[in-house]
Amino acid sequence: MKSPELDRRFMAAALSIGRRNAGRTWPNPSVGAIVTRDDGAGPTVIGRGVTAPGGRPHAEPLALAEAGDAARGATAYVTLEPCSHQGRTGPCAVALRDAGVARVVTAIEDPNPLVAGQGHAILREAGIEVVTGILAEEAARDHAGHIRRVRDGRPHVRLKMAMSSDGFVGREGAGQIAISSPEALDYVHGLRTSTDAILVGIGTALSDDPSLTCRLPGLVDRSPVRVVLDSAGRLPVDSKLVRTAGDAPLWIVTTHRTDPALVAAWQEKGVTVLPVDADDSGRVSLPAALAAVSAQGITSVLVEGGPRVANALLDADLIDEMIFDVSPMAIGAGGIPAFSGKPPEAVPEDPRFVQIGDRRLGVDRVLRFWRKERS
Repeated sequence: MKSPELDRRFMAAALSIGRRNAGRTWPNPSVGAIVTRDDGAGPTVIGRGVTAPGGRPHAEPLALAEAGDAARGATAYVTLEPCSHQGRTGPCAVALRDAGVARVVTAIEDPNPLVAGQGHAILREAGIEVVTGILAEEAARDHAGHIRRVRDGRPHVRLKMAMSSDGFVGREGAGQIAISSPEALDYVHGLRTSTDAILVGIGTALSDDPSLTCRLPGLVDRSPVRVVLDSAGRLPVDSKLVRTAGDAPLWIVTTHRTDPALVAAWQEKGVTVLPVDADDSGRVSLPAALAAVSAQGITSVLVEGGPRVANALLDADLIDEMIFDVSPMAIGAGGIPAFSGKPPEAVPEDPRFVQIGDRRLGVDRVLRFWRKERS
């Protein structure tokens, strides 16, 4: 049975499966795959797969292994074009061909030059029906990190900020203020589990002495790589971040002027140090920093730093997604502005972004914005 509505439903299920390992498969995308078979009574799911932690095995061979011999004549739904090149394992397009599937439905073509339509071509040349473009917009968002890294050599940058109803993140002299509701805090920790890395500036690292790990029960091992931008080598060796480098990876992006003795002390604690060029102000070059973490395999970054890092990334046009946790609390006089004193409602005026979400979490309102691709 072939039906556009059935294709959308099964692709939605494949996307849901693919999200399970988001943040755990870098440098590869977390792909979802479903194999269905229809013997006359309607389609039945006979195999499911999601890219394994570390990026191997891929989703398709896992789904095919679960389906077994029943995959012959079946339909496979895959959230990203099956790979066509030989890596540590064989091409997924060849695995689908050799399994004897009759039909392959994909969401989007893989922009990776090693694939870029060649996976679909292998399938078509074998006489397999290929349908693509099903739930393409949703898949492009799920695989935004992979797409951004392949096309631009940097990760997908997601900015998260908690702010008061009048657009402030804290108060002068008091620093950050507890703004988020418990429900919103849990949501943020969930975001951490689905992102490859979390990034803050040295100001946040010094003022808050954070751990930047996921504190949801049972998900501590899903904590992302922690990245600190530290232009002049100010992060103390006895900071919480450095002390826990053995528990969750810590990368410090710094400039070449940082004291080599401090770099050695960081490294002795298990820290990965990524030296990059400085910009004209002497700070870490943001494009260079993102390129450096991308070169290590990172495809997505959750920015939880303060207004300085947020505004610098916005000014450099390096933000792809923004998530604002807006509290009903008003800070008023003496507030530290998130964006030049603008309230959250002013953000949609930025022509670079489109609002794609507005939900309630406890008493808070969570707004989500997505970068418009240049035409």
